[in-house]
Amino acid sequence: MSTENLPEASMVDMVFPLAGRNLPRDHALGLLQAVQQEFDWLADEPLAGIHPIKLVQGSDSLALLSQRARLLMRLPRRRREAAHALGGRLLRIGSSEVCPGPPHVRELIAHATLYTPSVAAPGDDEVVFMEAVTSELQALGVRCHSVCGKRSRRQLQGREITTFSLMLHGLSAAHSLRVQDHGLGPYRLLGCGIFVPHKSAAAVGD
Repeated sequence: MSTENLPEASMVDMVFPLAGRNLPRDHALGLLQAVQQEFDWLADEPLAGIHPIKLVQGSDSLALLSQRARLLMRLPRRRREAAHALGGRLLRIGSSEVCPGPPHVRELIAHATLYTPSVAAPGDDEVVFMEAVTSELQALGVRCHSVCGKRSRRQLQGREITTFSLMLHGLSAAHSLRVQDHGLGPYRLLGCGIFVPHKSAAAVGD
C-alpha cells in the first residue's frame, strides 16, 4: 500500500494508561458521562469517539482491569493538548473508580483491512444493515469490500440496539484513513463504528 503524498489524518488516538481495580462490563455510557464532565467540548466534536475498553473475560457484571488496560479516545488532531487535562483525573463509573494517566498520541495508520467490533444498526436485518453501510461508504467516496460479522444487542442511552461487527478490506491508503477519520454509524462516543487496522479479513466474526 503506497502512502506517498498521503494527506495527514484529521483524527488521532489519545492513549491513556488506566489505573483501577474494576469496571462494569456495560460501562460505555458511564464512561462517556465521566469524560464529558472533564471535556465540555466533547459534544461539539461529531467525529470524536471512545474505543471500547478491553476487559478481562468472564461472566460477572463487574470485570477486573488488567495492568495493560488503556482508555483510547479518537479525537480531532487540534484537541491533542486539551486531552492531556484528563490525565490524573478520577473518573467514577458506576461503583468503580479509574484514573487515566498521562496520554500519548497514536497516529492513525493506513491499512488495507479495517475492523470494528460494533456498528449500530437500524434493526436486526443484516441485509438492511449492509445496505446502510454501503450507502454511508458511498457518501464518503470510499470503495472497498465489506464483510458483516457477529450480531449483538446492547443497551445504549436507555434503549436496546442491534450492532454488527464489520470488516472492510481492499481499501486504498487514502480511503483507509478516511474511514478511520469518519467512522460509520451513530454512537461513536459509546464505542460504536470506530475502525482499527486488522491483519486480515479472516476473523470478522470474533
